[in-house]
Amino acid sequence: MRATLRWAHADFRAHRGEALFVVLASAGIIASLLLAGALFSYAANPWQRIFNQSHGAHIWLHTRAGADTDSLVGLDGVAALSGPYRTTATTVEAHGARAGVTLRAAAAAPPETGRPLLTAGSWLTPPQSGTRTGPDAGTGTGTGTGTVVLEASVARALWAEPGDTVRVTGPDGAAHALRVSGTAEVAEPRYHPGGAPGVGWVLAPALDEIAHGSTGQSVGLRLTDPDDTDFIVQRAVTMLGADRVAQVTKWQQARAEAGGDDRLLGQVFAVFGLGALLAAALAAAGAVGARVRGQLRDIAILKAVGFTPGQVARGFLVQHLAFALLGVTLGTTAIAVLGARIPGRIGEAAGVWQDLPGHTGLMIGVPCGAVLLIAAATGLSAWRAGRVPPVPVARAALPSAAPMTALGRRALGMRVPPALVLGWRAAFPRRGRTLVAVGRLALPLVLITVALVAWSTLDQFRSRPAQMGLPAALTVRAEQPAGTSDAELEKILAAVPDVAEVHPGAEVAALVPGQTGTITLRGLGTAGSPYPSTVVEGRAPDGPDEAVAGQGLLDLLGVRVGAWVRMTVEGRPQILHVVGRSIEPESGGRVITTTLDALRERDPALRPDFHALVLREGADPRAVSAALATVAGGTLEIRETPDPADRLEPARAVIAALIAVLALIGLTELLTLISTGVRDRGRDLLALKAIGLTPRQIGSMIVTAAALTALAAAVVGTVLGALSGGWLVDAQGASSGIGAGIARFPSAPVLSVVVAGAVLGAVVAALVPAARTARRRPADSLSETL
Repeated sequence: MRATLRWAHADFRAHRGEALFVVLASAGIIASLLLAGALFSYAANPWQRIFNQSHGAHIWLHTRAGADTDSLVGLDGVAALSGPYRTTATTVEAHGARAGVTLRAAAAAPPETGRPLLTAGSWLTPPQSGTRTGPDAGTGTGTGTGTVVLEASVARALWAEPGDTVRVTGPDGAAHALRVSGTAEVAEPRYHPGGAPGVGWVLAPALDEIAHGSTGQSVGLRLTDPDDTDFIVQRAVTMLGADRVAQVTKWQQARAEAGGDDRLLGQVFAVFGLGALLAAALAAAGAVGARVRGQLRDIAILKAVGFTPGQVARGFLVQHLAFALLGVTLGTTAIAVLGARIPGRIGEAAGVWQDLPGHTGLMIGVPCGAVLLIAAATGLSAWRAGRVPPVPVARAALPSAAPMTALGRRALGMRVPPALVLGWRAAFPRRGRTLVAVGRLALPLVLITVALVAWSTLDQFRSRPAQMGLPAALTVRAEQPAGTSDAELEKILAAVPDVAEVHPGAEVAALVPGQTGTITLRGLGTAGSPYPSTVVEGRAPDGPDEAVAGQGLLDLLGVRVGAWVRMTVEGRPQILHVVGRSIEPESGGRVITTTLDALRERDPALRPDFHALVLREGADPRAVSAALATVAGGTLEIRETPDPADRLEPARAVIAALIAVLALIGLTELLTLISTGVRDRGRDLLALKAIGLTPRQIGSMIVTAAALTALAAAVVGTVLGALSGGWLVDAQGASSGIGAGIARFPSAPVLSVVVAGAVLGAVVAALVPAARTARRRPADSLSETL
C-alpha cells in the first residue's frame, strides 16, 4: 500500500496539468448540478419561496373593527405580527373585468413581516402637497393617496399593470379612481373569480376616503413553530372573542392551493435533474478514463518493475477518488459561499434555496451521488489499467485504426481535400468507439432538446391557445339575466369588433356512477353552432347525446373513447356517448362537454349561465373586454379564460438555466473527446507528417473530426430529444388530467441553431489542440509510439 501511495504521489507531481483538469471538471460539473437543483427548488416551490422571502405570516386573522389585535404579540409561540391593518371590502374594475378586493391600509414603507414582494412597479409613496384625493385621485401623474398596489393574481384577472387606472367601488356604492402603482406577490391564497376576494394595499387616507368608516381588521401572526398553528389559532380566537373574528386563514391552505403546480413542476424537473446528473457523471468519468488511457506507457513500466494488477488498480482508484472528492468539495463550497452573489435569477435562487425544502438533501445527495458514479466509472477504468500488458512494444505493434475503406480511397482519388477524408476517418474509426463517443456527447443534447420541447409547449399556450384547449379567450356573464333575452345578448356580443363566435354555455355538477365523486358537466354551443373543442382523440360531437371528455374524467371512470357514461344531475340521470377526448386544462380534466341542446333535453327551461367568446386571430382580449364593457354599459361580468401556462411561468427561467448547465456539461465532454482523440491518434499523425501532410492539413483534420463527431451527436441528440421530450410532456399532461397531445416540438430553425451551435462549439474547442498538434515535430511524438 505504501508503494501504491508513493507512486500515486509521484504521478500527481508529474501530471499536474491533467490532474488539475480532472479536479476543475468535477468542481464545475458539481457546481452546475447544485445550481440546477437551486433553480428547480426555486421554481417548483413558488409558495415556499414567496413565504421565505416575504417573511410571511403563518396565520391571518380577519376581525371586526375594535378587536384588540395588538395583544396577540404577547401570545407564546408568536414571533412577530404583520399589522394590524384596517380593511374594507371593495369591487375593483378595469378593462371590463371585475374582482372583489379587500383593501388594506398600509404604511409608506412595506412591513417587515408579511411583506408584499413587488413584481412590477413601485410601492405606495406618501402624498405630496397639492396631491388630489377622492373620485378623481390617481388620474393624474402624481402619486400618493390615489394609488393602489394589487396582488399579482388580482392584477392578472383585471389585466391591470402599473400605470393603469382602476375603478374602485366602496361599501357605500361610491366610485373612486385609483392608479396602480405596482403589483406584488404574497404567501396567501390566490384570487380566483367567484372565490374569496383578493388583496390590495392603499395608504390610510385613501382607505378612509373609500370606506367611510365601514372597516374591519386583518393581522398576520408569524409563529416560532409552524406545527403549533391550530393551537395558536384557538388561543388567538379565545383572546379576541369568537364574535369578533370573521375569518381565519392558515398557511396550509395557501400551500395546498399551490400544491398542484408544485407537483407538476417537481415531476418535470426531477426528470431533468436525473438526466443532468447522469450526463455530468459520464462527463467526469470520461475525463478520468481519458487520463488513464493517456498513461498506458507508465502503467506498462509499473508492471515491468513488479507492480501487480491489483496495486495498479488501487493506485488509480485512490488517486482519482481523491481528485473527485477534491473537485466535489470545491464545487459545493463555491456554491454554498458564492452562489447567492451570482447576478440575476440564478443568484436569487441560490440565495433563497437554503430556506426551501430539500436543500440539505440536495446539498448532500447530489455530491454523494456524483462521487459514487465517478467511483464506479473510475473503478472500471482502473480495472482496465490493471490489465495493461507490461510490454509496451506489443501494444505498439497493433494497428491503431481500421484500414482505409474503399470509399475513402475513392474520395482521395477524386481530389476531395485530404483533411476532410482523414477527418471523417478519425471521427468514425470503429463502430464501437464511434457509438460510445457519439452517445456520450449526444446525452446533454438530448436533455437540451427536451427542455426546448417544454419551452415550445409553454409558448403554444400563449401564442395558439385554441390548439391547447382554450379556444374561447373571454367568458361573459350577465349580471341581470332577466334584463335582456339570450338572443338579444348574443346579438350584442357578436356585434363587437374582433368577436368571431359566441357560444352559450352552462355548467352543472354531476355525480359519477356510485356517487363517489363529482365531475363538471358542461353544455357549450348548440347543434347548429357547436363549440370548437380541441379534440385529440376520436371526433367532435355532431349528434344527440354525444360528448367529449377530458383525460381526468376518463381516468376517474376507467373508460375510453366510445363508451356510454351515466351520471346524475340534480337527482335525474344523464346518459352521454363519449365520442372524443379533448384537452381540458380546467378542473383537473374531470370535465365532459356536450351541447347546450343536450342539457335542455333533461331541463327544457335551462338558460345559459355564460357565453364563451372566440376572438379573431390576433385580437387583444383586453381591448375586446373594454369594448364589451362600453357596449353593455357595465351590465356584464367579463372574465379572461385562465391560462395554465401562468402557473408554470417560473419554469421558463429554470429551463434557460438548465440549457446553460447542460451546455457546460457537453463542453466538458467535448474537450475530453478531443484530447483523447488527439492522444490516441499520435502514431497516425506522425505517419501523416512523414508522408508530406502540412501542419495546416493536420490541424484541419483534427478540427474536421471534432466537427463531424459533434454533428453526428447533434443530429442524434435532437431527434431523440424531440421524441422523448414529446413523450415526457404528454405523459405529464396525462397525469395532470389535461390530457396527452399538448406537446409541441421546437421549430426547425431552433433545432438547426442547436445543431449549428454544437458544431461551432466543437470547432472552437478543437482549434487550440489542433494548433498545438500541428506545431509538434515528428521527434516530439516518437516516444508516444510506445
